[in-house]
Amino acid sequence: MPQSEKRKQELLEKANSLPVCPGVYIMRDKGNKVIYVGKSRKLKNRVSQYFQNSRKNFKTEKMVRATEDFDYIVCSTEIEALSLENTLIKQHSPRYNIRLKDAKSYPYIKITAEEYPRLVYTRTRLSDKARYFGPFTGTATVFTLLDVIKKSLGIPNCKRRFPQDIGKERPCLYYQMNQCCGVCTGKVSAEEYNALIKCAADILKGNISSSVRILEEQMMDFADKENFEAAARCRDTINALKRLNEKQQMVSAPGTDQDVFGIYTDDLCACISVMYVRDGAVTDKSDHVFGAETLVDSTSLSSFIIDHYRVYDYIPKTILISFSLEEEDSQMISEYLSQKAGYKVSLRTPERGDLHKLCATVDDNAAEKARQFLAATRKDESVLVELAELLQLEVLPERIEAYDVSNFGSDNKVCGMIVCSNGKFDRADYRSFNIKSVEGTDDYACMREALSRRFEHLESDAAGSFSKLPDLILLDGGKGHVSVIKEMMRERGIMDIPVFGMVKDDFHKTRALSTDTEEINIAKHRSVFMLIYRIQDEVHRFSVSKTTKAKSSTLKRSSLEKISGIGKAKAAILLRELGGLAAVKRASVEELSAIKGISKSDATNIFEYFHAEK
Repeated sequence: MPQSEKRKQELLEKANSLPVCPGVYIMRDKGNKVIYVGKSRKLKNRVSQYFQNSRKNFKTEKMVRATEDFDYIVCSTEIEALSLENTLIKQHSPRYNIRLKDAKSYPYIKITAEEYPRLVYTRTRLSDKARYFGPFTGTATVFTLLDVIKKSLGIPNCKRRFPQDIGKERPCLYYQMNQCCGVCTGKVSAEEYNALIKCAADILKGNISSSVRILEEQMMDFADKENFEAAARCRDTINALKRLNEKQQMVSAPGTDQDVFGIYTDDLCACISVMYVRDGAVTDKSDHVFGAETLVDSTSLSSFIIDHYRVYDYIPKTILISFSLEEEDSQMISEYLSQKAGYKVSLRTPERGDLHKLCATVDDNAAEKARQFLAATRKDESVLVELAELLQLEVLPERIEAYDVSNFGSDNKVCGMIVCSNGKFDRADYRSFNIKSVEGTDDYACMREALSRRFEHLESDAAGSFSKLPDLILLDGGKGHVSVIKEMMRERGIMDIPVFGMVKDDFHKTRALSTDTEEINIAKHRSVFMLIYRIQDEVHRFSVSKTTKAKSSTLKRSSLEKISGIGKAKAAILLRELGGLAAVKRASVEELSAIKGISKSDATNIFEYFHAEK
């Protein structure tokens, strides 16, 4: 019997000894690395399926062949197993699991908790009294939606704060263009304004028709009281909402809320698309594309759905899926989501009729997104192949790290590191190094310190982005920079990572790549040139942004240090606790003295310093 078959038989015997209860199983490869995490209502039944000689799809078979051993954790309930599975996937980032982006990566629309609430864009969800809507699939979607809602309802788009700024200045251009209700004029009451905000919230929930009904009642009430100006504002808002509603694609009966999940998968990639139906109309969609190794089975798909609603707050009563799940997974999802939502949530796979057609439409959308992804991937890969051939690299440069040093004088020296993974910028892996040991503006020494510290993180950041070695290092500089870094790497015993400099012309534009002895002309290789140009531009932008931030922080701190009794430490505390210099200036003596480390006399000195300036 081949060794692989013998090991598979041993794993099957181990699986058959598992308890028949809820739990989580953890697959590991020969290096003891976690490659897949799953959960099941009946551990023994689920895990043993992987090692039986039954027919499996290509990706499942590949995962099983890579499995050297597995662990398991018994849970008291299925819900506990779901929670633990999610935690382990986030902790280990297994190769074969489907993974959603972190919630912090998504944009939201926030309605602030103020007397006159504001609609703002944010990527941070705080535990405050504000209302958050989303997440949305892209920044452009959020800004477009904010623009449409504000202009349609006449919600202010300026930086004024109400009620404190009412009557202080003349109304702005938006008011003159009838795109703002003019809160600043004092003619709009807090009640009227909050009615507009309620309409905005209903629009964000996809519930336009209810807002129209409420506004029609208010309009009639204002008319009866002969408040014709307020009635006219209601009329204009109603008309704007009706126009907005006409633009939405109706796919279900009015009043219907549904999320529709569709899927496309082949040996090269997988895509899950989600269509959001609110009040019978399509309000948004999201697409999630995964690489060739991602396992798409009942366990993974059910985990994806659960994880999806950890990011998206609103759970409709009906969720449609175009694919089949094992019965225990369907029940687990329904129970978990019903418990989370506080009402019954049903999971359905329509087999005929209009809902079946709707699921098929979402499947078609997933297939198209997968096609676009593969086309882009092939294009990016061809550029990397051309770059590897030009530089005579031994491996395809799937992970490229680029470095650039930026400084303002001899202080605030920062080296930015960006990562280009398979031809695309991987912003989650960007890092910056505040240069600590270099006096003056020695570019070579700054670059050496930054990369030395980067390689020091190899072991200390075993599960993070620093644990991934680059296939190619690019430096913003020439032969001298390359020589210094190669010497440092030799001292550390790192000999197999190629290092090149990105050389600029007199106009500060990309001209060539450089070793420590010669330059390589890339002008005739258009695709390579454009990739290097983008990398050099991005690393420069990133490092300058970090330097600017450091400089700004220093200036704010130095401004506070002019105050009697305030040194670097207290200045840093004030900026951290209050969020910036402007907030420090606005704070009262009581607010300042409430901060740990700031005495009553310090607070008095700070308050008098800024108010004396005014």
